[in-house]
Amino acid sequence: MFQEYDVIVVGGGHSGCEAAAAAANLGSSVLLITMNMQTIGQMSCNPAMGGVAKGQIVREIDALGGYSGIVTDRTMIQFRMLNLSKGAAMWSPRAQSDRMLFAKEWRTMLEQTPNVDFWQEMVVGLLVKENRVVGVKTSMGLEVKSKTVVLTNGTFLNGLIHIGEKQFGGGRAGERAAVGLTAQLEALGFESGRMKTGTPPRVDGRSINYEMMEEQFGDENVEGFSFTEDVNLKEQRSCWMTYTNPEVHEILKTGFHQSPMFNGRIKGLGPRYCPSIEDKINRFAQRDRHQIFVEPEGWDTVEIYVNGFSTSLAEDVQHKALRKIPGFENAKMFRPGYAIEYDYFPPIQLYHSLETKLVAGLFFAGQINGTTGYEEAACQGLMAGINAHRKVKELEPLTIKRSEGYIGVLIDDLINKGTEEPYRMFTSRAEYRILLRQDNADIRLTAIGHEIGLAGQERLDQVNKKLEGAAAIQTFLRETSIAPAEINRILEEKGTNPLKQKVKAFNVLLRPQVSIHDLCQINRFRDFIHQYGTDAIEQVEIGAKYDSYIKKEKETVEKMNRLENVKLSTSFNYDKLVALSSEAREKLNKIQPSTLGQASRISGVSPADISVLMVHMGR
Repeated sequence: MFQEYDVIVVGGGHSGCEAAAAAANLGSSVLLITMNMQTIGQMSCNPAMGGVAKGQIVREIDALGGYSGIVTDRTMIQFRMLNLSKGAAMWSPRAQSDRMLFAKEWRTMLEQTPNVDFWQEMVVGLLVKENRVVGVKTSMGLEVKSKTVVLTNGTFLNGLIHIGEKQFGGGRAGERAAVGLTAQLEALGFESGRMKTGTPPRVDGRSINYEMMEEQFGDENVEGFSFTEDVNLKEQRSCWMTYTNPEVHEILKTGFHQSPMFNGRIKGLGPRYCPSIEDKINRFAQRDRHQIFVEPEGWDTVEIYVNGFSTSLAEDVQHKALRKIPGFENAKMFRPGYAIEYDYFPPIQLYHSLETKLVAGLFFAGQINGTTGYEEAACQGLMAGINAHRKVKELEPLTIKRSEGYIGVLIDDLINKGTEEPYRMFTSRAEYRILLRQDNADIRLTAIGHEIGLAGQERLDQVNKKLEGAAAIQTFLRETSIAPAEINRILEEKGTNPLKQKVKAFNVLLRPQVSIHDLCQINRFRDFIHQYGTDAIEQVEIGAKYDSYIKKEKETVEKMNRLENVKLSTSFNYDKLVALSSEAREKLNKIQPSTLGQASRISGVSPADISVLMVHMGR
């Protein structure tokens, strides 16, 4: 019935979709197996993509040739660039999406991708021969052969949903849990654990009084995520903001005795940076209010997502408390919030390629690795799909360095440090965040995507055009002098010292108060600079403002790359090196780093331990 596939992807969420698309676009034959064809690419939680650090990840996915940025741009109902009052390294694109259109667009794009086949059923086991995966087994007893398998099971592995004292099996509201895989993986020697996440109630927007709330508009300048497509967003839907209050908190506390979080029924750890409302009240007892973001679910629906009110309390407590929030006095719930527990596998059991160390050809991506968030899942799926294809073709795996992308930071953190709580990406996790901006993701990664065959020539040409434009503008500014009579009025308006003599225009741009827009008030600068695209102009401006910081980070990267270039055996017995600390020996034996740089980032391995390794290597 089935051919032998190069890659089988198990799961049709954000991770599975990117994995299937990447492997197929690279030329592998792909079978995407999902329990429900109607929920491919579904936004299980909030109807939004991007945000702090997450927006950078979506742009990186796009630069490499993935689909998430394009899908988001085609289905967004609002766009905002966050943190514009801060430095460029913190600017983060975020979009509200139409939930139904988002899933529809993902399925359409996958169906239009050659080499992708689909099958609707639960996968209950793997076919493993001599420590190598050779296919999967389905709930109907079908066996499908493949050279590699990518598991992207999300929250479905032995998923258990909690609402107050009620609990029932499920991977998502209205969908059953996936069973069988965890037990087999444990029998193969994998360590597993439990994690928890949650979602808020959904509300009928017709029953909300928006006059009691603060309106949040989208940006006038809609940039979008994809570097290849122009966003056609002529109108936007507003979001709204309101707050809880002490009365809301007191009502919620009446349900704490039934809470699965507080009475011990939930064993898994939840996301530290996206806690439930009951967890917020418990942990931050000194605060008398918490923000609630009211987010529309799409263009043609009245359904509202109550961001900030994630909860697993009993539904009647949820409803009573919700109605005490300003604007929600007459709110009608479509469905209550709930918590969900699920199995995950600590990611230190993986290589950088996301291939498992125990079973060759088997890849893990997304929440199965202990991460949370659509964007974190999608980028893992992309990398797993790329590397599954490369495994089939007997090519070296692709690894993104920490200095090349947030994708590299995320994967490196996971496999070196593991995680005991849902991992979420932040700009603070990246030591080179001035280099890893959302505006230059194409410059950093498109050449890599093109080299492996995922990003087309047109994409690369576009990046080169941007680089050439930026170089031309910078050369012009460095070589062209500007006279006091031309610029002093502008400088005084900006509150910075006037010139006393001619200087190069680039030196004027180095001043924090002066922008390229200011220089373009002078005709000859405007005529030259406006020949080029806004993306090229932005690169010059950011490059000027952060010139010294960028140089310093590049120097740090070069130093670290010296350690990255020192290869280590992945089968070395570190117990032989008695000069290492006992913790270092334990961690190094467990993780088996491939480079000295990777060893230096393992929790518990000190600089002194790295010195011991360098002496051993004859350095």
